[in-house]
Amino acid sequence: MRRWFGRLLLAGVFALLLVTGLAWLMLRASLPTLDGELAVAGLAAPATIARDAAGIPVITAASRTDLAFATGFAHGQDRFFQMDTIRRRAAGELSELIGSATVETDRSARLHRFRDRARTVLSGLDPAARLLLARYADGVNAGLASLQARPFEYFLLGAEPRPWAAEDSLLVWYTMFLRLNDELAERDVRRGLARRVLPAEVFDWMYPQGTPWDAPLMGESRPAGPAPAADVYSVRDVSGAAPPADEQGKKDFPGSNNWAVAGRLTTNGRAMVANDMHLSHAVPNIWYRARLVVVGAGARDVTGVTIPGTPFVVAGSNGQVAWGFTNSYGDWTDAVLLIPGAAPGTYRTPAGDRVFEKRTELITVKNADPVKVEFRDTIWGPVRDDIDYPDGEIAVAWIAHAPAAVNLANVDLETAQSVTAALDIASHVGMPPQNFVAGDADGNIGWTIAGRIPVRRGYDPLLPADWSDTAGWDGWLAPADYPRIVNPADGRIWTANARVADGEALELIGDGGYDLGARARQIRDGLLAKDRFEPADMLAIQTDDRALFLARWQGLLLDLLDDDAVAGDRELSTYRDLVRDWVPRAAPESVGYRLVRAFRLEVEAQLFHALTAPARAAYGDDVELRVSHQFEAPLWQVVTERPLHLLPGDYASWDEFLLAAVRRNLAWFDTFDGPLAERRWGERNTASIRHPLSAAVPLFGARLDMPAVPLPGDVDLPRAQGPAFGASERFAVAPGDEASGLMHMPTGQSGHPLSPFYRSGHRDWVEGVPAPFLPGAPAHTLELVPGT
Repeated sequence: MRRWFGRLLLAGVFALLLVTGLAWLMLRASLPTLDGELAVAGLAAPATIARDAAGIPVITAASRTDLAFATGFAHGQDRFFQMDTIRRRAAGELSELIGSATVETDRSARLHRFRDRARTVLSGLDPAARLLLARYADGVNAGLASLQARPFEYFLLGAEPRPWAAEDSLLVWYTMFLRLNDELAERDVRRGLARRVLPAEVFDWMYPQGTPWDAPLMGESRPAGPAPAADVYSVRDVSGAAPPADEQGKKDFPGSNNWAVAGRLTTNGRAMVANDMHLSHAVPNIWYRARLVVVGAGARDVTGVTIPGTPFVVAGSNGQVAWGFTNSYGDWTDAVLLIPGAAPGTYRTPAGDRVFEKRTELITVKNADPVKVEFRDTIWGPVRDDIDYPDGEIAVAWIAHAPAAVNLANVDLETAQSVTAALDIASHVGMPPQNFVAGDADGNIGWTIAGRIPVRRGYDPLLPADWSDTAGWDGWLAPADYPRIVNPADGRIWTANARVADGEALELIGDGGYDLGARARQIRDGLLAKDRFEPADMLAIQTDDRALFLARWQGLLLDLLDDDAVAGDRELSTYRDLVRDWVPRAAPESVGYRLVRAFRLEVEAQLFHALTAPARAAYGDDVELRVSHQFEAPLWQVVTERPLHLLPGDYASWDEFLLAAVRRNLAWFDTFDGPLAERRWGERNTASIRHPLSAAVPLFGARLDMPAVPLPGDVDLPRAQGPAFGASERFAVAPGDEASGLMHMPTGQSGHPLSPFYRSGHRDWVEGVPAPFLPGAPAHTLELVPGT
């Protein structure tokens, strides 16, 4: 019996080793070919993909269409699964690949019918743009076909990759709209709920358009508005606390930092541009670094970051102009309040009553029956069936629904010769509207909005509005009317998702929930503190994690916890000492930073809960109202001026209220193992940069993720960083002196875990170490030659 058991055990081990070996061989078979010569159909002339030791390619071709093909080839080799999921996200087709877990995600995407819109946009592009996308798609499919096995993710999912199509590149662009815009006009809806029940004076005070933290390019910061008087509003009769904040701040805030300094402030006389775009992290990173070169007619040489799925550099430098983006948070989505028509199933419009357009979408689901979903559309956009707004149904008007909102004008930036030319191009680009900052080799700098801007008339764009009479959008703003700044007197331009403008310019851009100005102000002050810049100075600002925003909250805490307050209370005394001795940075080792941050969030949560009591009375306890990013102004005003009528009724004094916030924090931290002195910021701010399928791979799944290391940074300072959110790249470059520039990004170039490029450069990004902007010497060279 033992002999047979031993034989069975040995056979089992052998079978396991055999299966593991076969899996290993198949995994290795999906690694791309990096060296040699390949004949591929679709090229008009030879092209070269020369990768350096980190896998960053210099892609060289004889024409722009061949360059698109070769770029697609490299993307298809290194990132096809990522590209597939990006296009499926916009089209609402993830469930066909993943299964039932993504049906709701697909349902939300199908509301916008982006697959149909991509086809419409493609048909309307000029022939040169269509050809560029077609050649890129051919290159992607050739790169995929060059692999000896399908990418490993498809083995795990039991699926076959679907070929890339030209329209799929437009779906990638639509995915960026989904990432960067308010796709459901949720902000208008939540503000509308608050506006319906709060006195106008209270609403305007709680939802200001600016604060003393502002650092706009146009205009000035704004003082806090007057707090409502006791005869207007009081919360003394409000009792009951909000759920503890538990260190939960605002959700991931897709955005970025960028700035430029004029050539007169640099050591080489050229303007310098810095950019770090903040997005959610995953493995692989959203960007793919590359240098794209055309030799001969139509010559160009541009280096920067590309999005796998598109054939151009999104942000970077072409030798004459460098450029970068930050999310503008302008108002690009509106909630349209539908007024019922005279007949059932109709709604009012300026041209009379209209019947809702009904459509049915069928979501294919892996290993399950298809799911049928139904939508209603209006002339302004689709109807939201997921909410019950008190004043009627809501339709979503979003610039992404218009064909003119998407185009390929970005490619023209590759050959822009001046800041003025680059700004002109930006005002014609079809993309999620961004702050566009550029600098040129002659030392000029400039800012404008890149992307289409709707012209509004006759309504308040911050709230759900009735467009049934004459209100609504009236075409697009003419490029000549775009706000812009060229060569400001101080030689500096900066943006960081906060308010950049005032007056007429602000009315054109609108308020789409832009960020508090603390991050932008810290960047501005860092730029004004120096009068000479090199790339290393830019990186120092990009990685600045000083806790300037929370410094006054630390002072408030120390004033609260005086000797009398902590006398005889060891817990409060320990807390006070840790706050007093904080490391004044969002540094992994800082305990005090974490405590001060948690205290502020707790005070914010409790005060906002009290101030919005009428909303819960009107809509129920589950109503969700959004805290304005500008709420810091009224919040600080109240906790420093301490008006009794704005103190929640459970407390006799403001000191009692604030001490209760401390006690709630202490109760939260008691749920952790170990003493309070071990609650370092890095414990919470630990990297969680994961491959989307790592949780589904037993034993080896964790090897697909990036290391779980403590990270510096936080949301209200330049080094904006959370566990799975932060700078998706950092670069600083002077056009024409790219060799002195720097760049790094999280994860690596390749999406293949056996590739030496899977984690290449990640440690530089974690540690903030400068790495070269340009790719290094070729370590691998692949020659693509025309074939049949």
